[in-house]
Amino acid sequence: MEAKPDAPPPTPEKVPLPRQLFRKEAQAHFDAAINAEIGLVERLVWFWSNHFCVNADATVMAGGFEREAIRPHVLGRFEDMLLAVECHPAMLLYLNNEQSIGPESVAGINRDKGLNENLAREILELHTLGVRTVYSQADVTNFAKVLTGWTVLPPVSNPDHGGEFAFLGRAHEPGIQTVIGNAYAEGGVAQGRVVLADLARHPATARHVATKLARHFIADDPPSALVERLTQRYLDTDGDLKEVTIALIAASESWVPEQSKIKRPNEWIAAALRATGEPGDIPRILQASNLLGEPLWRPPAPKGFSDDNAAWLDGLGQRLEIANAFAHREGLSHEPEAVMETALGPLASTETRSTIARAESRPQALTMLLMTPEFLRR
Repeated sequence: MEAKPDAPPPTPEKVPLPRQLFRKEAQAHFDAAINAEIGLVERLVWFWSNHFCVNADATVMAGGFEREAIRPHVLGRFEDMLLAVECHPAMLLYLNNEQSIGPESVAGINRDKGLNENLAREILELHTLGVRTVYSQADVTNFAKVLTGWTVLPPVSNPDHGGEFAFLGRAHEPGIQTVIGNAYAEGGVAQGRVVLADLARHPATARHVATKLARHFIADDPPSALVERLTQRYLDTDGDLKEVTIALIAASESWVPEQSKIKRPNEWIAAALRATGEPGDIPRILQASNLLGEPLWRPPAPKGFSDDNAAWLDGLGQRLEIANAFAHREGLSHEPEAVMETALGPLASTETRSTIARAESRPQALTMLLMTPEFLRR
């Protein structure tokens, strides 16, 4: 019988360009955390990226949004971050503001298009004042009118600047608008900037930001005295986030021996790679993120991923499986005791040290280390 020629090797599946871009952005996101000299700054980047979240399923610019609108401002003024976030194309696309047209604008009259309140509502409810605080439905509607004309240039008709922010005056609702008791004169794009500046300085915004920071770093139910101090520091410094962070670090509540907060999945993954010095394979990292319920830049809603412990308790069993697979893949090259000292140092309890010492193999020891209460918690 005549031998058949060898079949050609299968052609590797081509990764679509949007997926390639997402992987590069994801790699940069995790590399910054794994290799950070000062881990706190990266924690702040992740915190604010979740506070002002967008969804990668709605926009390919999720990674760029974090890099351009969040990262430069985490130790700056909240007002500057707020403006950068709300006029970023990723946010405008995520919350459909590019479709919002003032009913009495030139475009609204000619095209019979309507108002979209998504961006205005989420700015008031989630980004600044907080849910059920000092605003009304009328404030949401009027603020949405203020934000009409904030749009994104279409790439098809503008290949040089497509995807960039633009203000479309003919879509902007004319006239004075009243938001939270303040009347704002018609002024084009400047009208929205002034409203955002006032929202950034509002006492309700200061309290909302202080509460979320304390909940993230300290406890699900943060001490009221700490929230008050952070709120006052925010107000005293005109929203200087560096000063608020310093106040958080200096607070006695930040240094209690008990670790009460469970690390969210991506934080736990980054901590494991940081402790072992492994660079991490981005497809594996993203797969683990998905399995553990925190797919990168894909929050379930505009309020972002939960910062409450209860949201992550059910996934601890899956963390064990991922820790075991990671340890058997990488564990032979690491001394578990050295990893423990790097990751935990004095936080490692006598029981944890004894457990690691009694392990039957390096992979088993590394698996147990990654699942200790000290490593699972902040």
